[in-house]
Amino acid sequence: MPRKGRVARRKLAPDSKTGDSIVAKFINNLMYDGKKSKAEKVFYGSLDRIKEKTGKDALQVFHDALDKVRPAVEVRSRRVGGANYQVPMEVSSSRRQSLGIRWLITSSRSRSEKSMIEKLSSEIIDAHNNRGNAVKKKEDVHRMAEANRAFAHYRW
Repeated sequence: MPRKGRVARRKLAPDSKTGDSIVAKFINNLMYDGKKSKAEKVFYGSLDRIKEKTGKDALQVFHDALDKVRPAVEVRSRRVGGANYQVPMEVSSSRRQSLGIRWLITSSRSRSEKSMIEKLSSEIIDAHNNRGNAVKKKEDVHRMAEANRAFAHYRW
């Protein structure tokens, strides 16, 4: 934590092919060991696969899937009087986006298809159709927040 106020968030340059900053962030999160060109090949290959399978605009399907994965509330641990409570809190927009991207990538990596292109495209299509592990993760987080709604007054 800085001593002198908040640190300003850096603006991410938009993606060169689509002109979308969310796509650029997704590719950066998909990247391993600085291999950005490989991550771009995987992402754009999965967009092509999505277009083949659904017949819709792949970028629109991706954004719709990401919207369906973003959580609105989450639980955070608060220590009050020697006890830890899981307090439900609203999620900021930047954290919502980061969590949605992270959940999409981790759930697609855990799938059993052959290549990462197939895994990612299948997970995005499933999220678009309100299925898949990423959507299940979001629903679990929402369910946990709903179950701990009694501790909402510990929020500050």
